[in-house]
Amino acid sequence: MTVLTLGLNHTTAAVDLRGRFAFAVDQLAPALKVLHTRLSGVPQSSAQPEVALLSTCNRTELYCALGGSWGGGRAGNLQQAAVDWLANTGGVGHDELLRHTYVLEGGAAARHAFRVASGLDSMVLGEPQILGQMKQAVREADAAGTLGTTLHQLFQRSFAVAKEVRTSTEIGAHSISMAAAAVRLASQLFEDLGKTKILFVGAGEMIELTATHFAGRAPRAMAVANRTLERGEKLANHLGAQALRLADLPDRLHEFDIVVSCTASSLPIIGLGAVERALKARKRRPIFMVDLAVPRDIEPEVAELDDVYLYTVDDLSALVQTASEKRLAAVSQAEAIIETGVQGFVHWLDQRTTVPLIQALNSQADAWRAAEIARARKMIAKGEDIEAVLDSLSRGLTQKMLHGAMAELHSADTQQRPQVAASLARLFLRGDVSPLKKDTP
Repeated sequence: MTVLTLGLNHTTAAVDLRGRFAFAVDQLAPALKVLHTRLSGVPQSSAQPEVALLSTCNRTELYCALGGSWGGGRAGNLQQAAVDWLANTGGVGHDELLRHTYVLEGGAAARHAFRVASGLDSMVLGEPQILGQMKQAVREADAAGTLGTTLHQLFQRSFAVAKEVRTSTEIGAHSISMAAAAVRLASQLFEDLGKTKILFVGAGEMIELTATHFAGRAPRAMAVANRTLERGEKLANHLGAQALRLADLPDRLHEFDIVVSCTASSLPIIGLGAVERALKARKRRPIFMVDLAVPRDIEPEVAELDDVYLYTVDDLSALVQTASEKRLAAVSQAEAIIETGVQGFVHWLDQRTTVPLIQALNSQADAWRAAEIARARKMIAKGEDIEAVLDSLSRGLTQKMLHGAMAELHSADTQQRPQVAASLARLFLRGDVSPLKKDTP
């Protein structure tokens, strides 16, 4: 029994490549079912796999688990099938994908999951959003029927470790969020944000967080454009902003000095032509644009326009990576908590490998007990003395339990016998010394 993690993130792949492997929330369950079917057909595999899929703007990761022994190439076959499926999903070659991915197994996979949940693997160190995204991934895997005992245990332990990290350390106290970084960059372009008009495209958690940061600077006007007008109006009302239909965006774009976009669209929703027309209407007054979406919401060619300052999630990374001594100390504390959690999970995983044996032993013992009880009942029915029946029952059970051990001892050769004897002594006598003794002079 082991777990396998296959993924790519902001440290291994640029935003455009990550965008090819991004899954919206409503795409997770269908994708998981397809992947589960694919992995179920892995050669040399009899156990049903477990799979979960985590997809955010900074990462796409597959978590897989498969019971039983991983000998005979099963781990390699599982990894191969997972890589092939992901490469096909993103429309890239197998080798190209491997150049930008990481593959982790067992304790390393658990350590990675715990670090992700705790915010240590995020672009913004200690950011809390990833924990909610992981919980969403678990819910989707559970709903798709692909979350088994092993992955359930892995993620529940991840959440517990993340909680301890956040309550016992100051991991999130000294970080700069994406939202704060966007405000800081905008402040460098516009002397007074209170004189700007800001457009937020989308109405998800990231937009709400960013909008809240900008609202703190009391801009002259704010607007929210969303595909679903009702959801956009809800956020707009919360911010004291205007709600727009997404279809009206091209005609209204020129009104805004700052545009922040983060939707789940698979294609750009703000094109080069629309921005060029907006700049013309603004008489070349600059526009500050932040594209927090993966895949991109804003066509990358927009960055080439003279009066546009376009930043993606990767562009913001330099601002959010600064670490103080206090934050480094918090990281050290968090890593210690995570390592303890990893050791606990690996120990649990090791114990899981003996479950089939334990089940088989219990089944065999129940069969012996049933056989002896049936024989005892027949003896009682014949009128035999109860003491004799009980004696026969106990002897029958002990003989059955010791038969295999005695057979192993008698069949062992001279070299094997001391080791077999020592094992039997530990199992049945609870001692650590074999009762077999050499002759003494």
